[in-house]
Amino acid sequence: MTLAVAGTLMQTPAPDLLTVTDAVVEVQAGAIAAVHDRSTPEGAAAGRQALASAAERVELDPGTILMPGLVDLHIHAPQWPQLGTGLDLPLERWLVEYTFPLEARYADLEFAATVWNDLVPSLLAMGTTTGVYHSSNHLEATTALARTCARYGQRALVGRVAMDHPEDTPEWYRDATAAAGVDASAASIEAMAAVGSPLVEPVITPRFAPACTDALLQGLGELAEATGVRVQTHCAESDWHCGYAQERFGSTDPEALDSFGLIRPRTVLAHSDHLTDSDMALVAGHRAGVAHCPLSNAYFANAVFRVRRALAAGVGVGLGTDISGGARPGLLGVCQDAVTVSRMLEDGVDPALGTAERGVPESRIDTVTAFWLATAGGASVVDLPVGLIEPGRRFDAIAVRTDRPGGSIRLWDEFDDAARIFEKVVRLATADDISHVWVDGRSVKP
Repeated sequence: MTLAVAGTLMQTPAPDLLTVTDAVVEVQAGAIAAVHDRSTPEGAAAGRQALASAAERVELDPGTILMPGLVDLHIHAPQWPQLGTGLDLPLERWLVEYTFPLEARYADLEFAATVWNDLVPSLLAMGTTTGVYHSSNHLEATTALARTCARYGQRALVGRVAMDHPEDTPEWYRDATAAAGVDASAASIEAMAAVGSPLVEPVITPRFAPACTDALLQGLGELAEATGVRVQTHCAESDWHCGYAQERFGSTDPEALDSFGLIRPRTVLAHSDHLTDSDMALVAGHRAGVAHCPLSNAYFANAVFRVRRALAAGVGVGLGTDISGGARPGLLGVCQDAVTVSRMLEDGVDPALGTAERGVPESRIDTVTAFWLATAGGASVVDLPVGLIEPGRRFDAIAVRTDRPGGSIRLWDEFDDAARIFEKVVRLATADDISHVWVDGRSVKP
């Protein structure tokens, strides 16, 4: 099927570059065949032809902006029912008192289906066209999540969470043995293939080092090497997490994960606030990347992730909501959080310190960089052909109204040029302002 979408296209091909195009996007079988710039006579003619010949055509109103779909690199799907709760607790207590008891409920497939059928369309409505999911440690519930993503049309990486440590996980919610955890993870890879959707892929998911024995970490590293399947885990998240790694492994957390073969091309390392310079070199050298989760980091990480430092070191970086450690499920809002925490990192927060000692210079990012992280940056981390509207990539996109009656965005012709309109859309748009969502060229707006 051919599709043509016409409108004002705003996107960020690089961390410091916003492009604005009066475009007609030509889509064939889900792939972007051409982007015609109607500001030139040739592009205008080609755009008219594309619209005339397409089986399906969408001409967006002048007040609606076309943008790439959002790539959320870190979602705990089972935690959806507890979104917004328990965030006053330390991470260790939050896991034991809130999270593990909830995740254990997903042995009940009926309960799992109820949650998945609310979660996936809700995130699509917020513009999350790609989700990278930690499921529970239940094979059946994880497979059901993959099927739900496929049914609603969301692009997804879905991972069964592996965890077996007898001291740091509850007896009633962990793999019985390391071998059982590896076998169930391998079975999950096979089950994901049986779902039969090109949109959904597996991801090997050790929860994090404190939840896994050496044997499980080693076995999952060997499984990743044998299958080539992506890996995701939490990394160097907090003072406690880093102290744990030093005490148990005598190394940094990334060094420990690497020793088990878990830092690989396309590995997603959630949080990673406490990466040292040598850790960043290690991650960049393996072509792995970081899911920066600015809001949940404010609650649990004891630090602000150094986005600019990581990008300069060659580390791939995208954004994650960290549902439910992050209480904001929409990734556009997380863009704003990323800008905010970067300013706090640069300026510092302790007024008792002098200006020169208080912050970390040259740390701030702007809305352009944040949106790049949420689109092209995140897509690059997991090596998916999305995140930009350009020929050769898949057409995952959203359209945002800036003129919805009662909407959150206000534009003023006297003041707002294209750059300001873009900033307002990223900072202010809500799910109600998103009029269209496409994944792989198909409309999936709930």
